Amino acid sequence: MGQVFLCFVKKNMKHASQSDFGRGVSVASSSVDKWEVLSALTKASADFDISHRTLTVLKALLTFLPDRDIPTDPGKAVVFPANRTLSERLNGMPESTLRRHLARLVQLGLVNRHDSPNRKRYARRVGQGVELAFGFDLSPLNGHADQIFMTAERSTRRAERIRTLRDRIALARQQLIALNDSRFAALIENARLILRRKSSEQTLQDLTREMEDTADQNAGKAVQQSELQTLQLSGPDGQNERHIQDSDESKFDSEEEPSGPQISADKKNDNANLHIVLDTCTEFQDYYPKPITEWAELVTVAEKLSPMIGIDPPVFNEARVRMGAAAAATSVLCILERLQDIRSPGAYLRTLTQKAQAGTFSCMPMLKALKNKGKLGNCQLTT
Repeated sequence: MGQVFLCFVKKNMKHASQSDFGRGVSVASSSVDKWEVLSALTKASADFDISHRTLTVLKALLTFLPDRDIPTDPGKAVVFPANRTLSERLNGMPESTLRRHLARLVQLGLVNRHDSPNRKRYARRVGQGVELAFGFDLSPLNGHADQIFMTAERSTRRAERIRTLRDRIALARQQLIALNDSRFAALIENARLILRRKSSEQTLQDLTREMEDTADQNAGKAVQQSELQTLQLSGPDGQNERHIQDSDESKFDSEEEPSGPQISADKKNDNANLHIVLDTCTEFQDYYPKPITEWAELVTVAEKLSPMIGIDPPVFNEARVRMGAAAAATSVLCILERLQDIRSPGAYLRTLTQKAQAGTFSCMPMLKALKNKGKLGNCQLTT
């Protein structure tokens, strides 16, 4: 039966080593922990094409071994529970279902049948020991242990790579969404669908490469759009006066700021806005002392700073999408200035992002509040 397991694995496994397939079950030099083998099989279940229900039946069989280690001697690794006993241990699994999963374990070569002449399961005892047993022989688990552990390790590493690829795709997708360009709509939707499915590693690698290349090629455009469209730092004199009035009330979170765009595409005003941010927010210079001359550089700094102060990358990316890259960067720098007073920077930025989505967010009150540090005790967002 061991040959069946090896041939089956050779036919179906794509990621496990095949160098020892077809050579039969090796005799282990030492016993192995039955629960460690079961855990490894669970991790590599997809590679071995074993369902979790079948693994549950195998677990039940293992509970009938008196010791934790699986004996190396096949005659000592035989368990002989009746189907009814097994069914009870499996919380009432129907016997027809139980027989199907037992047959699957035998087919895979993980378990051998050691039948009596009348196909009953029992043991003949001599003194305190079992001299002869008829039932299910679990010793193949011992013989295949090395292959099982090696495959489980590969499966774990592959799962880690897949998680990383999915995170990279999600990040690149957010960057493309921020461009607000209909040319990328199909790519963005395809990424959404693939992330919802259980896709292969190769599929994810191909999509990651395409998404990241597209995002990198258009990164400059994203920053330029955010500078012109979303930073609410400049506007007519009347609006600026209103901002100053709000800041005098220390509305650090811009809670009562009117909705609607308050921007200027004038390059001179834009430079002045950057100067206001740099003049007000200075803490970041302890981490990045290099002089900042344009918004793109400041956005990059804020992106690197975010994880350092407790803001997860997806939270910052969402802020970039909802309020624009420049406004998101400004918010991060303002949070850094108030870091000792803000218990949860990530939750703080999420709240500001929600206000931006509702059209009630502006950066100017935060900057003005920082200028009036004596009045910051009234900040309403401290969680």
